[in-house]
Amino acid sequence: MWFVAVVATLIVGYTGAYVASPEVRYLHRAGVEESKILASRRKIATLVADTTVPEETRAQLRLVLEARDFAATLGLEANETYTRYADVGRDTLLLVVTASGADCICPVTWKYPVAGRVPYKGFFDAAEGQKFAAELEAKGYDVNVRPSAAFSTLGWFNDPLLSTALERDSMELVALVLHEIAHNTLWVKGNVAFNESYAQLVGYRGAEAFFRAKGDTVLARRAADRWHDEAVFGDFYGRLVARADSFYATHPDSSALRAGKIAIAEWARADFEGPVAAQLRSVRVTPSSISNSRPINNARLVGITLYRTHLDRFEAWYQAHGANIKVAAAALDSAMVGVEGDSAWGRLGP
Repeated sequence: MWFVAVVATLIVGYTGAYVASPEVRYLHRAGVEESKILASRRKIATLVADTTVPEETRAQLRLVLEARDFAATLGLEANETYTRYADVGRDTLLLVVTASGADCICPVTWKYPVAGRVPYKGFFDAAEGQKFAAELEAKGYDVNVRPSAAFSTLGWFNDPLLSTALERDSMELVALVLHEIAHNTLWVKGNVAFNESYAQLVGYRGAEAFFRAKGDTVLARRAADRWHDEAVFGDFYGRLVARADSFYATHPDSSALRAGKIAIAEWARADFEGPVAAQLRSVRVTPSSISNSRPINNARLVGITLYRTHLDRFEAWYQAHGANIKVAAAALDSAMVGVEGDSAWGRLGP
């Protein structure tokens, strides 16, 4: 994902605006935290060679270096991303807050330079994130708060690998490296869903190619299966959002709104545990995966679908370019030159 730390770091010195604007104070705080992370970086190659570092950690770090080198062979702009490591000293890097109208799938957005409008806001300070979420809820919004283990500065800085990322298994770690480096290469301003869904394609199809090149067919298949499951989820949530949109178009009153949102949640659980679960290859569905005891949360749907929008179209693009992620990524990068906002979808194809 992209986080506003790059912007924050650029404006740390604007002390006059800091006094006057809550938004600039927020960016200032994010910039300070980003600066701390950058200051604590250590070269991954040095850590890999250090025998006092646990072997399991060294193995993961070696894999990261291999993955970023592979990203370069795919034509992605790896630059110095993930050549360094930073221990953030906690399990959760930051909290990401999303918000939406309670009676529509209509995300609240925040506008920043470089990235354009984004439908989320990240907080290094958990208490500040929870406070911000509570303020939005008090205004009547549906709100969702989730943790994030990584972010990208879109190549503006040499992003370090963060300690929170090492909790992933080998396949997911490689997919994360490729996902975040993909943001260095292609970022369509004002269309976060396109960018994150594109990076999902690069992450999982790239991880499949990476492990296949290493002769590891087990992890290559796991990456392919995970991408397949992401597409299944994308189709499911697309249908869920369409059902919710149709309901909201009836302009229900407050009591009907709650009842309708509970009914949609019940439909979602039945569909998820039935037809959807039957298609999954790598993800296990449990009865509690989707609760029917409370209404759907529009903000949660916004956050989930950011990473799963039109994945079938990204897969079609990949197949149309010889099922070769290097060729597909290069062609997509060329197709998106000068493109902003929702017009990106048209370049991707029907």
